[in-house]
Amino acid sequence: MTTDLAKFASDKGVKYFMISFTDLFGGQRAKLVPAQAIADMQEDGAGFAGFATWLDMTPAHPDMLAVPDPSSVIQLPWKPEVAWVAANCVMEGEDVAQAPRNVLRRLIDEATGEGLHVKTGVEAEFFLLTPEGDQISDPFDTAEKPCYDQQAVMRRYDVVREICDYMLDLGWGPYQNDHEDANGQFEMNWDFDDALKTADKHSFFKFMVKSVAEKHGFRATFMPKPIEGLTGNGCHAHISVWDAPGDQAKTNVFAGDGEGQTGEVGLSERGKHFLGGIMKHASALAAITNPTVNSYKRINAPRTMSGATWAPNTVTWTGNNRTHMVRVPGPGRFELRLADGAANPYLLQAVIIAAGLSGVRSKADPGKRYDIDMYAEGHKVRGAPKLPLNMLDALRAYDRDKELKAAMGDEFSTAFLNLKMQEWNSYVSHFTQWEKDNTLDI
Repeated sequence: MTTDLAKFASDKGVKYFMISFTDLFGGQRAKLVPAQAIADMQEDGAGFAGFATWLDMTPAHPDMLAVPDPSSVIQLPWKPEVAWVAANCVMEGEDVAQAPRNVLRRLIDEATGEGLHVKTGVEAEFFLLTPEGDQISDPFDTAEKPCYDQQAVMRRYDVVREICDYMLDLGWGPYQNDHEDANGQFEMNWDFDDALKTADKHSFFKFMVKSVAEKHGFRATFMPKPIEGLTGNGCHAHISVWDAPGDQAKTNVFAGDGEGQTGEVGLSERGKHFLGGIMKHASALAAITNPTVNSYKRINAPRTMSGATWAPNTVTWTGNNRTHMVRVPGPGRFELRLADGAANPYLLQAVIIAAGLSGVRSKADPGKRYDIDMYAEGHKVRGAPKLPLNMLDALRAYDRDKELKAAMGDEFSTAFLNLKMQEWNSYVSHFTQWEKDNTLDI
């Protein structure tokens, strides 16, 4: 049954709705709509000029309407008179094909048509910084190995507890919070869910964390590598495929045991081929999972202060071993450790499904399993591709991967590449202090 947003407002005491969509760069855009007007907006959508956001449009394009998906509505726990609702972008009666949530919805439909219902969980890492964003917020958080630091997490208890309480109230099933591997860095985990629900929660989580941090006088960032020398913000995704969506799911299609490298770690044949698709398209995948210039300061980082980056730089997979791009920690699922905090919540899920479906359809083989410490013995690996060194290499890899581009949608791929190449050109035309320091006297 579709939620009536006007009735929702009346029942919950909501005065305003944030009708929100996410653009190609992961920016969250919204209009604040009074509850008295939400009935019309639920039917027709809120109007936006697409060109004014990071979508590949011109000022001449018609109005883009963001039509709220009432199943996604969330009353803001920290401001209950406001509700947030994710929206689908429509123009002249048709879905905007480049809009990230629409890309994901289409791929979910494709997977459903093949009897595959993708469920995922994400591990969204973030830093708590000073309001200026130039240093971590806790001057006493200085340990060489700060991961799981008991004192440090308790010094930020008020922020962590408030966010976790909200997730408990929302029924997300949060189950652990910790101080992560970098000074000033935290991670909060909640239950896995259907891919679209996970994407909506991920999007809302980033909004919630930033809002609560601001309330406490801090600045939260999901930037991949905000502080040189420290571990960056990853966004590891745990992936499984089921026989039905939601609570109807009974059988994990990925679960299996048997012979062969994947069978030994508990992946079925379908799971093997889905993983094969991820491995096959990994270099192109990086353009979506690691979408900024800064992303490659995390992937290709030197050893951090804690002793490890916890980020992959080579296309390899393994069993329960965190030094590879993909690990299979137990039967029926695998963890993609490639993505970082800048990943668009909707495009991250979409590209996982696109690559996985490609693998299932072509019966792709993931290749050799490496059960070694990649940080210590990675130089021994022969034949495994290195991940892109920078955003330009990733964009070129994506542009060359015709199969993945088509799976993500031609209109989306064209728009994404256009805007991201503009971003790269802006970056390389920027003069830096490094250039003066190293070439002024040549």
